[in-house]
Amino acid sequence: MGDRPSTGCSASATGATFDRVSSPRPVPVDLVTGGRQLTEPRLDSSGRWLAYVESDAAGSRFVVVDLDDDGSSGSRIVTDPAPAAGRGMGGGAFAWLPDASGLVFAGSDGSIWRVSTSGGDPESVWCGTGAQAPAVSPDGRRVAFMVDQRDIVVASLDGGDPVVVTAAAGPDFAFDPVFAPDGASVTFQGWSVPDMAWDAAARYSHPVGIEGALSVERLDGAAIQQPGFLPDGAPVAVSDVDGWLNVSVGDRPIVAEPFEHAGPTWGPGQRTWAASPDGRRIAFTRNEAGFGRLVVADVATGELITLGRAVHGQLSWAGRRVAALRSGARTPTEIVVYEESDSGDWSRRRISRGPADGWTDHEWVLVEPDLVEVPDGDGTVLHARRYASPSPCGRLLVWIHGGPTAQWDVSFNPGVAFWCSRGWDVLLVDPRGSTGHGRRYQQALRGGWGVLDVEDTATMLEHAHADGRSTPPRTVVMGGSSGGLTVLGVLGRHAGLVAGGVALYPVSDIHDLNEHSHRFEAHYQLSLVGPDDTAADRQRYWDRSPQSYADRIASPLLVLHGTDDPVVPVDQSCALARRIRQTGGRIELHLIDAEGHGFRRPESKQIEYRLVEAFLDRLVPPEDDRSSGE
Repeated sequence: MGDRPSTGCSASATGATFDRVSSPRPVPVDLVTGGRQLTEPRLDSSGRWLAYVESDAAGSRFVVVDLDDDGSSGSRIVTDPAPAAGRGMGGGAFAWLPDASGLVFAGSDGSIWRVSTSGGDPESVWCGTGAQAPAVSPDGRRVAFMVDQRDIVVASLDGGDPVVVTAAAGPDFAFDPVFAPDGASVTFQGWSVPDMAWDAAARYSHPVGIEGALSVERLDGAAIQQPGFLPDGAPVAVSDVDGWLNVSVGDRPIVAEPFEHAGPTWGPGQRTWAASPDGRRIAFTRNEAGFGRLVVADVATGELITLGRAVHGQLSWAGRRVAALRSGARTPTEIVVYEESDSGDWSRRRISRGPADGWTDHEWVLVEPDLVEVPDGDGTVLHARRYASPSPCGRLLVWIHGGPTAQWDVSFNPGVAFWCSRGWDVLLVDPRGSTGHGRRYQQALRGGWGVLDVEDTATMLEHAHADGRSTPPRTVVMGGSSGGLTVLGVLGRHAGLVAGGVALYPVSDIHDLNEHSHRFEAHYQLSLVGPDDTAADRQRYWDRSPQSYADRIASPLLVLHGTDDPVVPVDQSCALARRIRQTGGRIELHLIDAEGHGFRRPESKQIEYRLVEAFLDRLVPPEDDRSSGE
């Protein structure tokens, strides 16, 4: 199912005709769900050695590469426990020892370990659970790390009792510790409920070995992330105090510009900036309406040079080398190293590529998206990116990201390629609340979740139909988690704009999240919807919840949900299905055993794609001309 050759398709949409063309074989599902995951490339302090985490169905392991060699291969270090690999552009798995003799890492068991780069069994540093994001002191004697996203712990690498530096006076959440260059203090990002990190995270510092000396730097109406230092001790961070997430030294943005230099803090280990060894320059990533660029700025003058296009992350700088994770619409995720010559020119070489082999046979469907910007009538410009299928059938898949504080930037997206190869145009929508467009756009959803995101998506649907690429009967809306809430809202309030919807692990009872979601997001709704103290508050929560208007969801709906979801309880989807069926609606509900929030195992992902493809083909057949017999 889904792997049969395609002969192209012909369809009509508001007068537009799509010619039948000969198409290569569509992307097979095992190509989308297979391959390696690469995370967290990090240079040692000399710039000679590069380590990263490689993960696949067999587990995760370290790879160490000698860059003074040709860098084409590396030694693999398999540990028990395995490193707790990050996801995507996130990290928090390990740190180098200053002399490059070994790595200190967070194990999959939640403890902290040390392993030699020459191999061998790892040594226990701290035994416990919930440890992430280790950082080693400049003298190599201590390691700081976060525990349960709540505490920052400093432990000795030579033995001795660990010290919790956050204690009772600390924030509710504490992320990404880093030592000052002199090793005398630890700095980290922290925030307290009801805020999320992107609302009002602050910079906390604590002198090593001194109790009760926790200090905090807050920015009114802004958030701080990725605190760190230049080699001379000058503080660096990313903040949106001027309305955009820009890298700053002290209280001065290196370049104050309407581009984001980072994404939201959904997990530890985001590294979107790196300072040169002499501290005179900083490399940072830039989000240009979803497209990416890696630039280097002169700290004193703000002068910029471009190192490379595409989305970058996980930056580190040592010697004359900058290492990064790199990805683009036509570029499968890869680890690259940029190297500066004596003349000041930069060259790039690829160290490793992650996704499964075989994408070279499907380059025809790896397309750059078009930017879509639509005024909504009240002065707000809404944003999206449209991927046009090379073999169009007049079918449109409108896809909403989760979060809702997030964005699908123009990085490698096998799912988009999968659907484009089957004749679907794909529109990735950024409703208000999305990142990448400045603090005002991201904060605009506060109090409006379940309303503004639905209305913004409806506006984008109307615009997509007006431009002649599709019609409501050949349009489907899809999304997961918060995006699933938006899907259900569109079906319940704007059913005439789509043929049906696909909701993956969707939110359908917002108030229930306050009682049963995991700790990181348990209070998220307090900013997205508002207080839930009174009966009127709880009624507002219920009115925003799709279960309250399930009787209006009459269009065909497919719902997939993991049985072990810790974020959105699976009971929500079961209750939604009962309510829709009681009123005569059409819903397919499939529960995926032993999966959480989002499907991780390749076999589960294959089930997801096959179920969704079968549903979409029934709902909106690839061919309008039934006489073709295909």
